[in-house]
Amino acid sequence: MTYKNIIIGMMTLVALAGAAAAQDTTLTLSVKEAEDYALDHNRTLQNATLDVRKAEAVKWQTLGTMLPQVKAGFDYSNFCGYEMEMRMGLAGITIPMNPYGTVSLTASVALTGGQIVGTMMSNLSKQMSDITLRQTEQSTRKNVQSVYLSILVMEKTISLLDSSLTNLQSLQKTAQNAVNAGASEQVDADQIAIQVNSMKNNINSSKRSLELLYNSLILQLGAAPNTRLVLTGTLDNILDIGNTKALMAEQFDINRNYSYQLLKKSEELSKKQVLMAWMNYLPTLSAYYQYSAKTYFGKDEGMNMTPPNMVGASISLPIFSSGVNAAKVREAKINYRETMNTVANTEDALMVQERQLRYNLVSALENYQNQSENIDVSQRVFRNILNKYKVGMASSLDVTNSSNNLITAQSNYIQAIMQLVNARIELEDLLNLQR
Repeated sequence: MTYKNIIIGMMTLVALAGAAAAQDTTLTLSVKEAEDYALDHNRTLQNATLDVRKAEAVKWQTLGTMLPQVKAGFDYSNFCGYEMEMRMGLAGITIPMNPYGTVSLTASVALTGGQIVGTMMSNLSKQMSDITLRQTEQSTRKNVQSVYLSILVMEKTISLLDSSLTNLQSLQKTAQNAVNAGASEQVDADQIAIQVNSMKNNINSSKRSLELLYNSLILQLGAAPNTRLVLTGTLDNILDIGNTKALMAEQFDINRNYSYQLLKKSEELSKKQVLMAWMNYLPTLSAYYQYSAKTYFGKDEGMNMTPPNMVGASISLPIFSSGVNAAKVREAKINYRETMNTVANTEDALMVQERQLRYNLVSALENYQNQSENIDVSQRVFRNILNKYKVGMASSLDVTNSSNNLITAQSNYIQAIMQLVNARIELEDLLNLQR
């Protein structure tokens, strides 16, 4: 094999590898699999995870300020041959100023009440980040569920419209044949043709909306833009009327709600800020130990007045701050009272929201059942009118009216499905049910 053939072969392999990499990735997902995939790849959720790690780092930074701090140092000095002379009358001595170096090691620790409270507050911040992470996971699942369902609903819509279009096209052909045979007027066939075109427009619009929903789901999943999605879930499984009815019997425990948990942590944090303001009245304690080793580099030892070991301690007590510290305490107390009021208002609001969401779910379930019956009736009426038109017992106006009624019934049915599932998702989120 020649070098030319080897090079061509390598280029071919590279091209094939690039083509394989460029192929679309296919994901086949149920609702649960889609949620789990999003939890692993959604970037918003990844940022929430990073926030937890960042809060942990901040906590250790605060804790570290209460622990001993150790520093080492080395310095070198050279007097460039200078000698210090000391005279007493006619007599005198000369002291050489030899180069020297000093190695030092200093350990120090300072402790204030603010550091202790700050550590407590940073621990609360870490807990709040953990709750926010779980809340983001819940929101991600909710968004994936909602978009996944919307896709199935839109596909159901297109299927219903396609079925109606097939019937109208068959009727249009019959009407045109009747016109060609002289048994009917062209205006009758034209009216049905208008209905056919209108149905086609609705289908095309629905398909564009479906494409938009698929793209939205890809973003929610955190998948690559060229990913092809295959959804294995069905509307019947997602609706699950039995579980939806059972949901209304679930009790509401406000302490399981993530928004309420965050607010309670904020209340604790506000209370700690009051304590932090009081810490300004407490003394600051500090202590240190220093070791120094001084070495002369000349042949004669110079004067070494640096002690090798030294320890020290101090206490600082604030006496007068012109009312600044007292004002900080008052401000912190006011903020704490405001937070307590917010918590109380939120408790009431969540209780009212719980009753409203239960009412919404009951109403949505009733509406879904009614619209399911309506669409069955509308489909039967539409088929009956078509059959009558074929034998001359119904006019094109009857066909148009029944077609419009069917489209309206289909639209109401789809909206009822969306309302039912969204009402269920909202109540599940409020109750924070573990699935």
